[in-house]
Amino acid sequence: MNLIKHSFLEAQQVLNDFVAEEENLKKVQEAGDMLVEMFRRGGKVFSCGNGGSLCDAMHFAEELTGRFRSDRLALPALAIADPSHLTCVSNDMGFDVVFAKYIEALGKPGDVLLAISTSGNSPNILRAIEVAHAREIKVIGLTGKTGGKMKELCDVAIVVPWNQYSDRIQEIHIKIIHILIEYVEQALFIH
Repeated sequence: MNLIKHSFLEAQQVLNDFVAEEENLKKVQEAGDMLVEMFRRGGKVFSCGNGGSLCDAMHFAEELTGRFRSDRLALPALAIADPSHLTCVSNDMGFDVVFAKYIEALGKPGDVLLAISTSGNSPNILRAIEVAHAREIKVIGLTGKTGGKMKELCDVAIVVPWNQYSDRIQEIHIKIIHILIEYVEQALFIH
C-alpha cells in the first residue's frame, strides 16, 4: 500500500511543480495558439516519439482526427507510426531518419510537428526537427529533465523538469496533449 500511495503522491508533486511555473502555462498556450492558427490556415500536424512517447503521439493524432470532448469536423493530424514506413526506413537507411523521411515526404510549409522526447536528445527526433525547419514547419517540443538539445531547436519547447524516471514526464506530457486538444476544440468549434 505504501508503494501505491507514494507513487500517486510523487506524480501529484511533479504535476504541482509543473503548474506552479507560470512560464510552463504560457508555453502550453503558445503551442495551442500555434495549432489553432495552423488549422485555420489549412495546415496539418505531424506527431512523433519513441516507445511510450510514440503512443502519446498516436493518441494526440487520433483525438484530432476523431473526437475529444465534442462531435466536430475531423482535423488533419498524422502520427508517424506506420509500421511499414518505420521498418522500411530503419532497415534501409537507419533509425535516425525514420521520422525525418516521413516529414520530407509529406510536410508542407505552414504545417506543425509535435515532437516528443522525454530526454530531449533522441537522434531521430532531433533529425525530424531539422527537416521540419528546413521545410518551414513549426515545431512544438514536449520534453523533460533540462530539455536536452530539443529545447533550443523547437519553436515552443515545453519542458517537464523532472530528472528521475521518464514515466513521470510522460504523465505530464499526456495531460499537456489533452489540454492542447481541448484548447483547439474550444477555439475552432465552440464559441
